[in-house]
Amino acid sequence: MDPEDAGLSSGYQNIESTLHHEYILAETAEQIDALIKTLQSVPSFCFDSETTGLDIINSEIVGLSFSTEATKGWYVPVPSERNKAIDLLNKFKPVFEDANIGKTGQNMKFDMQMLANYGIQVKGKLFDTMLAHYLLEPDMRHNMDLLSETYLKYKPVSIETLIGKKGKGQLDMRQVPIDQVKEYAAEDADITLQLRSVFEPRLDNTSTRKLFDEIEMPLVPVLASIEQEGVRLDSKALAEFSIQLGVEINEIRPRYGNGRKQFQYPVTPAIGEVLFDRLKISENAKNRRKQYSTAEDVLAKLAHKHPIVQTVLDYRSLTKLKSTYVDSLPSLVNTKTGRVHTSYNQAVAATGRLSSNNPNLQNIPIRTERGREIRKAFVPRNEEYTLLSADYSQIELRIIASMSKDEAMIEAFRKGMDIHTATAANIYGISPEEVSRDQRRNAKSVNFGIIYGISAFGLSENLGIPRKEAAEIIEQYFLKFPGIKIYMDSTIKLAREKEYVETLCGRRRYIRDINSGNGVMRKFAERNAINAPIQGSATDMIKIAMISIFDEFNRKNLKSKMIMQVHNELIFDVHKTEVEIVQPIVHSLMTSALSMEVPIEVEMSTGVNWLEAH
Repeated sequence: MDPEDAGLSSGYQNIESTLHHEYILAETAEQIDALIKTLQSVPSFCFDSETTGLDIINSEIVGLSFSTEATKGWYVPVPSERNKAIDLLNKFKPVFEDANIGKTGQNMKFDMQMLANYGIQVKGKLFDTMLAHYLLEPDMRHNMDLLSETYLKYKPVSIETLIGKKGKGQLDMRQVPIDQVKEYAAEDADITLQLRSVFEPRLDNTSTRKLFDEIEMPLVPVLASIEQEGVRLDSKALAEFSIQLGVEINEIRPRYGNGRKQFQYPVTPAIGEVLFDRLKISENAKNRRKQYSTAEDVLAKLAHKHPIVQTVLDYRSLTKLKSTYVDSLPSLVNTKTGRVHTSYNQAVAATGRLSSNNPNLQNIPIRTERGREIRKAFVPRNEEYTLLSADYSQIELRIIASMSKDEAMIEAFRKGMDIHTATAANIYGISPEEVSRDQRRNAKSVNFGIIYGISAFGLSENLGIPRKEAAEIIEQYFLKFPGIKIYMDSTIKLAREKEYVETLCGRRRYIRDINSGNGVMRKFAERNAINAPIQGSATDMIKIAMISIFDEFNRKNLKSKMIMQVHNELIFDVHKTEVEIVQPIVHSLMTSALSMEVPIEVEMSTGVNWLEAH
């Protein structure tokens, strides 16, 4: 995509057309002192770190690069000996910790964590080019090389050029000749600084500057702290659970025929052959490639046809649980800290939601009893602490009620009613006391389905009811909650005009397919248009709460720490002497993060593990 096509100013520095650049190696005491004086004299500078790896706990800094103006940069090699490295980095500590000097970087969270390992806290107004671009083009990728090629028309030197591709032959950055490292590292700082000059004006032009300055950038040190704190894992409990799961898996391993022959599991064709060729449980099981589909959603709809289908589903669930979580989580425990340190991705999900990896906390199961057992393994750091879970209650429904200003839904929340029971009572024209379990289930499915633009077909599939009945439920829903229908229609109309939608905080999700001639693509875009402002506003809300809580904990100099964020839930490692202090802080700042038409509720409890606290 050309920068001008993206609505960017054309006044950027095209470094491909620059005949020269000045990248300086600063390694003598005089050169380093001169560089520090330069950094102290400017309102803002760009920096980057070169490291021995990407593990924030075990990696070491190899060097630092700086840039204060386009096409100019410095590289400072850092000694491998720890004490000498600390001595050198301490010279830069005053400039990094000067709150009056702004700092620019690409994926600054990593560089801030690396410096924190040496006792340096990066302060001042921050500008992360990765996060700026994430707000401007949330559906694109945001790595620096791509951004440089797209917006500066320049292809930087790749890291593989220096150290080779991943594998046994890959070099350590310290093994690369210093002149090559200097050119590579200083170029990174230089390009990042130039990217800022491209993105900064556009943040203003798209009205996303406030979101950038007040939510995304202040969140960076919060996430850096959470990642460095980590969470303690009870590996012994997981090892025992693994043995137990192994026994259960063997007991329920799918078998068929008179001889009770086992499936050639997990070979999908073997399952398909037994289920569809031999047992004939479905006549329309083949996909477009003329292969049997044994996907979970397909088999779930066929579970009532034969007991073995549910057995296959249970077997899959337990084997995935064992391999993906129970057996792999202990391997992620850091040997230095004894804790698991997940990595939060701030610039992946287009809706604004955080994702995480190593481990992926967002996917740790909660719906099944066996899945919930995994949460028992997440425990406080020691006996002086307890875990506190604080979870927004039905936050997305409260947001759609507030955004749509639907009177009936707002009234139900204000009265503190069970929203699904209240919805069922409205749909079926009965009193809340008369609502049956099935009616509440239907209402719950509609409430959450509406957020994702559910159709009569989708609802009928979810509930296992005729499509006509599902259509009638949706029709009654919109009759009883007309504000929701008006909100959905107006949101789609606005999205067609602007080709984007916004959250309450101005986060944009571009919906460029909403005017597509392809009906499938258009319908998908319409569902995104309805969902993105709701899910995105919930995300903005918890991010604001995280920033406020983090700042308040620091202001009060508490021992307690925020250690995890999972969807709409925050988890804290709380010193037992601070429980009475922490709970009201967390509750107050979570419920007041965004102003709403309905009361915001937070479910909060403590426990000896995550499951008990949740």
